[in-house]
Amino acid sequence: MKRISLFNHKGGVSKTTSVYHLGWMLTKLGKKVLLVDGDSQCNLSILTMGEDGFEAHLEATPENTIKELLKPAFKGQPKPLEALEAIQVKDNEKLFLIPGSFDLTEYDVALGMSFGFSEAIGTLANLPGSFNYLIRKYEEKYSIDYTIIDLNPSLSAINQTLFLTSDYFIVPTSCDYFSKLAIKSLKKILPSWENWAKKARQILHDSSYPMKNETPKYIGAIIQRYNIRLGKATQANQEIIDDIRHEIANNFFPNLYDAGMIIEQDDQKLFDIQVPDFNTLNALYHQHGYPVFEINEQMMRDAGWFGATLTTNEEKIELFRATYEDLANRVIEHAI
Repeated sequence: MKRISLFNHKGGVSKTTSVYHLGWMLTKLGKKVLLVDGDSQCNLSILTMGEDGFEAHLEATPENTIKELLKPAFKGQPKPLEALEAIQVKDNEKLFLIPGSFDLTEYDVALGMSFGFSEAIGTLANLPGSFNYLIRKYEEKYSIDYTIIDLNPSLSAINQTLFLTSDYFIVPTSCDYFSKLAIKSLKKILPSWENWAKKARQILHDSSYPMKNETPKYIGAIIQRYNIRLGKATQANQEIIDDIRHEIANNFFPNLYDAGMIIEQDDQKLFDIQVPDFNTLNALYHQHGYPVFEINEQMMRDAGWFGATLTTNEEKIELFRATYEDLANRVIEHAI
């Protein structure tokens, strides 16, 4: 079982889109995948279940969200954390979801308090490892091959904890100048999180829910949301892509290498997958809740697409299918 976080504290970098498409594509390659919605915006849950479906789930089974599942640990209740029924994503028997909660951030203060070791007594000592324990229960229950965690765009204690439960991580970025700035700050933030974890793993090892022992390893980046002209990124977008790649290779990578957070000594063995903007396909993606590579001809015809428009979008779908298959294969290759 391998656990992978997709994290960038910058918003608008298509984290949820990347989680969903990667998870779905891994199932097409024969893997069983668990998606974890760790974002209080619940975009992943709404995307996979539909807005009405997620609201119905909250009403019918309010106990089956990540916040309520963690409640025994955070409220000091005398019962262990347990895995309830995961949500099976529609039309995909290999893809499962731990639903998110709009109120998950309520746990952020208590979790932050537990980070101060001198005060981490009693139930507080169980909080940092509770996420790891809960996810592991689901992984074991459903014989999961890969768990993909969607985090919110912040530097919260919850994000730090979920990140540190991971075996590997991928950094999604968008094609803009602010993504380069985000990479500049992440090169310091992520090693500082791991430095804290090294102490926490030792001090909290006797807690009911110990932290994961392994250091999260960086395996690659996704650069997305750029425009294509004549089969390649526009010149302006390509310049930004080159800047982001340069920042990763020359600054981000060395800092993570020094912190022991790199799987390979040779940065050329790490990947950066480039995903252009969905453009017209974006509407159908959100309308139907399927990855773009699962959009079919009937969906496009129902949207009024015929002739050249239909053919052009069919070609785009095949491009995205090949891109996400490449991403999934690279993950399988590196997350070993």
